Amino acid sequence: MQIKDALSQDVQYANKTTSIVQVAKLMEEHDCGSIPVGENDKLVGMVTDRDIVLRCIAQEHDPLTMTAGECMSEGILYCFDTDKVEDVLENMGEQAVKRMPVVDKDKNLVGIVSFGDLSAACENKACCGEAMEDIREAA
Repeated sequence: MQIKDALSQDVQYANKTTSIVQVAKLMEEHDCGSIPVGENDKLVGMVTDRDIVLRCIAQEHDPLTMTAGECMSEGILYCFDTDKVEDVLENMGEQAVKRMPVVDKDKNLVGIVSFGDLSAACENKACCGEAMEDIREAA
């Protein structure tokens, strides 16, 4: 099974000029802990709840004026919509991440896939078991 068959297409995203307050409101509204950041239809970063705490609040920046571009993590992990579920789950386990943006061949954001999405879709439970355990331990 490919990732495009398991991903969530209802992805909330911000642009680099979106305020951190707006990003936090998106997280609250959609009950998620990370928001992808896009620019010209391309994925350029990710803001997590941890980023907000460490890069904004702990550094005493004003969340009303700090932007997603100033707070985001760059060089983020992503997968392609044509990747196999087992391969992405293994990568997520190795990197200890619980969600990953999904892009198409042109690197346009098409969705996001979570640990829960993949564990439900994993066809080879024995193969995916170790990766799932790695992600659970990182939580």
